[in-house]
Amino acid sequence: MSLLHGLYAITPNGLQGHALLDRVQAILRGGCRILQYRDKSTDQDRRLRETRALRQLCERHDAMLIINDDPELCRASGAHGVHLGENDATLEEARLQLGANAIIGISCYDDLGRARQAVDKGADYVAFGAIFPSSTKPGARQAGLELLRQARGELALPLVAIGGITPENALSVIETGVDMLAMIQGLFAQPNPEQSARRIDETFKAFRGNP
Repeated sequence: MSLLHGLYAITPNGLQGHALLDRVQAILRGGCRILQYRDKSTDQDRRLRETRALRQLCERHDAMLIINDDPELCRASGAHGVHLGENDATLEEARLQLGANAIIGISCYDDLGRARQAVDKGADYVAFGAIFPSSTKPGARQAGLELLRQARGELALPLVAIGGITPENALSVIETGVDMLAMIQGLFAQPNPEQSARRIDETFKAFRGNP
């Protein structure tokens, strides 16, 4: 089984320092397998400190750290890979900078054609969304469950679903055959992030028949 499976947590903008590390540690304890560090600020020193600390946390919990849209920060922090959107560095540029072993994921929004191109260029996973309306990106393009089913029938690499996913609606997304559920508010905004993460992890395991 690919290491790219299960709960994929994305850090929210504005959560920093000890508060960030505490929340991430709780989510990792709950079974999160992939963490994406997403911070749009220009404080490069803080971002590097945080990503190095997060990498250590992830490694202690057998999880992977992915950096949002910043191959240089990925390289400097020793993170496992980078996630790129349509306005970020190209996949070819990131691969050249990070090497063959880095994980490179591509946002494909509601565009199956973009996903096909990413596969051809050597992406390690592709992400579709928003699946449901999301408070994080209220104006995001809507992908929906049917697109996930179509992508699963056509693409062999790991698939991520993102956008408005909660512990309550997670099963309907998992049933499409995706490999990862990406969540922000459904984890970080919850009173008990560890419990929310564990619910998703247990839902994945139950669906796949794992103990």
